Amino acid sequence: MGEWLKRTWIVVLVSLAAALAGCSRDPINSPYETGAMSENALYTAFVRQSPKYLDPALSYSSDETPFTYNIYEPLYQYHYLKRPYELIPRAAAQIAPPRYLDAQGNVLPEDAPGEQIAQSVYDIPIQKDILFQPHPAFARDAQGGYTYYPLKPGDIDGKYYLTDFKETGTRALTAADYVYGIRRLASPRVASPIYSLLAEYIVGMREYGERLKARDQALRKGLPAGERDLPWLDLRESDGFDGVQALDDHTLRIRIRGKYPQFKYWLAMTFTAPIPWEADRFYSQPGMAAHNLSLNTWPAGTGPYMLVESLQNRRHVLARNPNFRGEPYPCEGEPGDRAAGLLADCGKLTPFMDTIVFNIEKEAFPLSGKFMQGYYDIPQVERGDFGVAMRVAASDSPEKAETYREHGIQLPTTVETSIWYLGFNWLDPVVGQGDTPEQQEKNRKLRLAISIAFNWEEYIAVFQDDQAVSAYGPVPPGVLGYRPPPEGINPEVYDLVDGKPKRKSLEVAKQLLAEAGYPDGRDAKTGAPLVLHYDAMTGGGSNPQFDWMRRQLAQLGIQLDVRSTDYGRFQDKMRRGAAQMFMWGWLADYPDAENFLFLLYGPNGKVEHGGENAANYNSPKFNQLFEQLKYLDDGPEKVALIDRMQAIVQHDAPWMFGYFPMSGGAYQQWVGNAKPTQMVRNTLQYIKLDPELRVEKVKEWNTPRWWPLWLVALAIALAIWPSYRALKRRERQTAFDTSVDSPGASPSQESQS
Repeated sequence: MGEWLKRTWIVVLVSLAAALAGCSRDPINSPYETGAMSENALYTAFVRQSPKYLDPALSYSSDETPFTYNIYEPLYQYHYLKRPYELIPRAAAQIAPPRYLDAQGNVLPEDAPGEQIAQSVYDIPIQKDILFQPHPAFARDAQGGYTYYPLKPGDIDGKYYLTDFKETGTRALTAADYVYGIRRLASPRVASPIYSLLAEYIVGMREYGERLKARDQALRKGLPAGERDLPWLDLRESDGFDGVQALDDHTLRIRIRGKYPQFKYWLAMTFTAPIPWEADRFYSQPGMAAHNLSLNTWPAGTGPYMLVESLQNRRHVLARNPNFRGEPYPCEGEPGDRAAGLLADCGKLTPFMDTIVFNIEKEAFPLSGKFMQGYYDIPQVERGDFGVAMRVAASDSPEKAETYREHGIQLPTTVETSIWYLGFNWLDPVVGQGDTPEQQEKNRKLRLAISIAFNWEEYIAVFQDDQAVSAYGPVPPGVLGYRPPPEGINPEVYDLVDGKPKRKSLEVAKQLLAEAGYPDGRDAKTGAPLVLHYDAMTGGGSNPQFDWMRRQLAQLGIQLDVRSTDYGRFQDKMRRGAAQMFMWGWLADYPDAENFLFLLYGPNGKVEHGGENAANYNSPKFNQLFEQLKYLDDGPEKVALIDRMQAIVQHDAPWMFGYFPMSGGAYQQWVGNAKPTQMVRNTLQYIKLDPELRVEKVKEWNTPRWWPLWLVALAIALAIWPSYRALKRRERQTAFDTSVDSPGASPSQESQS
């Protein structure tokens, strides 16, 4: 019994000592090593699995962009703060305007009609003294040879990470690296998703791709099918093509067929990033593929960050590239940016952070929980739905709203350069174009009646939680040609009341419906009810969204039949033109009105041409203006033309224009320069941290409450004390009884007892 009491007291004392000791360390629930939160490192997460493609020729997924756009440097980039988005130089020394040539190679004036231009020639100057990150592909030995090329058999044994190669080197970026990168897009070994599009424009690229196929087949001759270790396909060889050339070390020439002003936007994407031939050769060596060593897993760029740790489906770490020259933080932005503190770092060299740590979180709940504890600075860098979801949660729950305020969480939003629309199939006899001028006008009025009755403002409130804005045309905010209300409203569907857009009344819609030949939703000739069909890509017929849509048309007496199917069958219906009404969205590749208006260009019709014009809309007037738009540079003339084109589709109503969704960031209070954007991808370069504030707040939010432990200890002590006193009395009594009964006890011993 005595030993048990001693052990109990020891446990209590040790627990209290641990509690006191814990008060001076990092929170005991911290997922990081001691002191990690005080470092200039941003902590964020990725879900499910690691990014698949970090090779810029292959990368086309948003979860890859935080890596690719911060490791590689395309020629151009978007201004971090300005809206509409503005293209600015990145590795290029300036935005280079093209020279125009006719079919005979003669130089044409800048304002030459687009139809006369046979080629556009871009001579792009590249900044000097840009260095690649330290990489083993550049490492050289004392004799000047490459340290890791060629590797001997066994040299790669035990090497599964780039950091296993201890020697590194670097060299200066040249125009030839951009040539090599663009040539790789045509390589059959790369299979870039952008090759076919760029081959339509870059002179000689398609023919070059065919020659590479023949070279690749020759190199594979005699090798077993599926062999991963292939002889290097060296793209430096002289059989290049005129479309991409290095005039000298710092001048890149690109030749484009005809005039294509939007080509400059492709130069802001990592598809056209520079690739050093040394890295391509390094990764082509035997054994590299088997050890998962490639540009997909270990990039080699000139950007502000480099990949220094990569544990697949566990953790990835970007660290400051020691060879990065530094780039000044912008000094201009949108109205309100200065008040928001977004211009405070004007002119300071970026990047501001030393490292970015990406940890895997397979479930949303622990990710959100760790963010609220302060262990993530941004939940997911590339996603804009976390901020939106938190804003919605705050609007639904005063308790959550108060928690977010107490934590100082920043939830800024922006309207994305994307659109969701409800389309009418132009080939359909009821809601489409119509066969005769009379029928065309009736069908147009039917579409307008539906467009008025379909209350998108209510849809946004109910199904988008007010995290979207109504679309009055196909061109979204942030893009040249977008006009906000009041001047940008759709006058066919809205009236201007007190300077604000107001949806036309149901009475107007019913009048249009009657003029279309369907008074009260019935055919004027047969009396049969008007039944329209909506083809959905997901969900069942009882979906609340579908019920809401039925109610909208029921206001006009129109019945809506929802035909729901899986996405594959939906796409098949769209290709065949079997859908009558449908809903679809578009996310811009680049911030130009052409990238939205081409969705309504006749020769892009999905059924006849396999294009992205899902409504199969075909208006000769619109098509003619689009042909002009393709050749126009940014400026007042282009804006005026966009206005005319939007007026045409507002009048014809091939779409209900739907809404522009919003995205929003979620940032801790110690994260600075945070501005959500769907188009700017190298945002990590501009973000800064206050690690001291982070440490303070994380400790505040995660400090254990030790008083319950003290109460437990006191309760244990109070419970033990009576037993302890009883034990001591029993021990004394036992000692007394033993001394009395002991034979041979001396008088003095008895007296002492």
